[in-house]
Amino acid sequence: MPITKNGASRGVPLSSRALTVLRSLPPSTTGRVFGDLTADAVKLSFRRAMDRAGITGLRFHDLRHEATSRLFEKGLNVMEVASVTGHKTLQMLKRYTHLNAIDLAARLG
Repeated sequence: MPITKNGASRGVPLSSRALTVLRSLPPSTTGRVFGDLTADAVKLSFRRAMDRAGITGLRFHDLRHEATSRLFEKGLNVMEVASVTGHKTLQMLKRYTHLNAIDLAARLG
């Protein structure tokens, strides 16, 4: 069984820039991009970065909301965004999407 949140494997499209970064990393012996990095290590690093930047009230998971919204702003359609984010229903995708009203108004002309 794939090691995913819902047990279903899927392909994830990556930008050419993301592929370049991934290819520049040293080879992993574990088959994982970041080797044996634990969830606790990620949380601690995120917390330290937030402290250094003077940011409060932001959770790591908030970055998924931000990324989803930015994909729509780049012009991707619903199916394309769902393909990247892994959302299976429009209802869940809508929960993660927070579009900027000023940007929407500009697109309307």
